[in-house]
Amino acid sequence: MDALKRFSPAQLKTVEEAVEVAEELVGNHYKMSSVQWLHSRYEVRTAKDLAEHEIICGPFAQVVKYEARKKDAYLSSAAFTCYIICLQDGTILEAVEKRGSLYLMPFLLYIMVHELVHIVRFSRFHRMYEKSGEPAMELAEERKVHDITCTILENVSVKGISSVNEYFEKWRIQNA
Repeated sequence: MDALKRFSPAQLKTVEEAVEVAEELVGNHYKMSSVQWLHSRYEVRTAKDLAEHEIICGPFAQVVKYEARKKDAYLSSAAFTCYIICLQDGTILEAVEKRGSLYLMPFLLYIMVHELVHIVRFSRFHRMYEKSGEPAMELAEERKVHDITCTILENVSVKGISSVNEYFEKWRIQNA
């Protein structure tokens, strides 16, 4: 795997498109307004903007939780949670290149929906971020989020989405 490989400018536009579509799909699924999305406070980073500890081997992305506050706010009561979706460019590009049936846009769409579902679940306390490192609980959560992601994407008409669903269905079966 070429962990240092980065999205090209054209591929970054595809990332932006996938983020927009995923946010709309997840928002519709959870009946969230754009104001509620802003309340969730998240951002997406690609390889060029990742800190060393945000780069991982294996998964296509991860969600990292940070506590933040505005520059001029000194009180701890001004702190808020910010989630960073850390896309792993090299891992994503390698998967798409290895399998001729995977297209970047639907693959990124699945990944973004999946990671946004995690953020919604953390934000709504359906799942505690702090417990996400426990292996048995982590696998159960991944299965749950995979199922929700498939439900959200089942009626989406994007070229290549069925190949992406098949790709991740194999993961679900292997980890059942």
